[in-house]
Amino acid sequence: MIDVLPNIEVSTNDAPQVAIIWMHGLGADGNDFVPFVKELNLSGLPGIRFIFPHANTMPVTINGGYVMRAWYDIIHTDLGRQEDEKGLRASQAHVEALIEREKSRGIPASRIILGGFSQGCAMTLQTGLRYKEKLGGLLCLSGYVPMADKVAAERSAANQDTPIFLVHGRLDPVIPLARATASRDLLQSLGYNVEWHDYYMQHSVCPEEVSDISGWLNKILK
Repeated sequence: MIDVLPNIEVSTNDAPQVAIIWMHGLGADGNDFVPFVKELNLSGLPGIRFIFPHANTMPVTINGGYVMRAWYDIIHTDLGRQEDEKGLRASQAHVEALIEREKSRGIPASRIILGGFSQGCAMTLQTGLRYKEKLGGLLCLSGYVPMADKVAAERSAANQDTPIFLVHGRLDPVIPLARATASRDLLQSLGYNVEWHDYYMQHSVCPEEVSDISGWLNKILK
C-alpha cells in the first residue's frame, strides 16, 4: 500500500465534482501553485477540488547531491540521458495513490485531471499516459515526456482520447523548447489530442498562459 503524499487542498465549493492533482517542479513544494487557483476563471464550472502534493525529498545529482523535494533525480542537464527510471516509477505510484484516494471520495477517474509544472509536468505525462482508466485531462506546463522511448509500449488505451494541454516558454533555459516540441510531436504521432501553446517567457508562467489554462478547463469540464 502506497502512502498518500502530504498535500494542500483548495476547493471551489463544498461539493466538488472534479479533482485536479497539480504537481510542483524541482525544489518547490505544493504551495507553489496554490495562488493560481484565484487567477483561473472557473465561474460556471462544477466544483473543483485542487490537490497540491509535496514530493518526497531526495539528493539531486545536478545540484551537487543537495537534498530537496523532487519527483525523481536529474542526473544530466541533457534530460534525455540516463533518466532516473526508478524514481519516475516510484513517484508514478504516489500519483496513482492520489488518484485512487479521489476515486474513494466519490470523484470518478474521468473527472480527475492531472497537472504540473516542469518535473510535475513530466509526472503528469508519466502517470497519465499509463493510467488504466480514462482521466479527465492532462495539464502539462513547461515540461516534457520522460522515458519517451517506452511510451508507445507502456501507454494505456484508456487514455488515448484524453485531452492534453501542453505549453512551453520559447526562452526556457531549463528545459529547451526543442525538448517540449519533440514531446508534442511524439504525442501527436501516437494519435493523442494535444492542444499546444508556446509563449515569450522563460521557465515560468505568464498571464496569457493562465488565460489559456482557464479556456481549456472550461472547454473540457462544461
